[in-house]
Amino acid sequence: MPASTTTTAPVVLTAKALLLDMDGTIVNSDAVVERCWRDWAVAHGLDPEEALKVVHGRQGYATMAVLLPDRPMEVNHAENAVMLARETADTDGVVPVPGAPEFMASLAELPHALVTSADAALAKARMTAAALPMPAVRVTAESVQASKPHPEGFLKGAAALGMDPADCIVFEDSAAGIAAGQAAGMRVVGIGPRAAAHNPTVHAPDLTSLRVTAAADGSIEVEVEVEVNPAA
Repeated sequence: MPASTTTTAPVVLTAKALLLDMDGTIVNSDAVVERCWRDWAVAHGLDPEEALKVVHGRQGYATMAVLLPDRPMEVNHAENAVMLARETADTDGVVPVPGAPEFMASLAELPHALVTSADAALAKARMTAAALPMPAVRVTAESVQASKPHPEGFLKGAAALGMDPADCIVFEDSAAGIAAGQAAGMRVVGIGPRAAAHNPTVHAPDLTSLRVTAAADGSIEVEVEVEVNPAA
């Protein structure tokens, strides 16, 4: 029996605005994240590999609350401030996700916002290190009361752009971020290997697999090349 072959086919989503996560979606900061959180986990007697399963997408204090559920939240906030300072100072290995420069250039004249669990200083440091333009509209850690997977950040991003949540598409890589976008009533384009297991609306291995264009009616078209197995 001949082996099945995998091809790609385009899926087109239409929106009025795009909401972008940063880490793992447009910026690859995994090297820094893993360095910092491995050290933190070891210092607290935790298995670093298990810790790394929950760090992506959340604010640091929320990750600490998951990993050390009996610890006072004020301790988590204090240690998160230290963690943020270390991550902001460490940009070694921070690079754009493949296709990110072209993707961001295609959004220049379109309604979009950054919605990240990083604070403003960390977002600036990583976007600068990756040589990506900072969106004029952004929702950072200081802007919200609740971390992803709570939908607050994406809802605030939509509101800042003057858009209905249903008219927005989220770009995310993590379980927490995908859950947040879905809870906000938005469609989610999952980016990268982490996203595939968490049921986004559509999944792309990186940003080279999609194209963003302005439609004649003023809407935004997001075309994603998805893998299709003809034998499936």
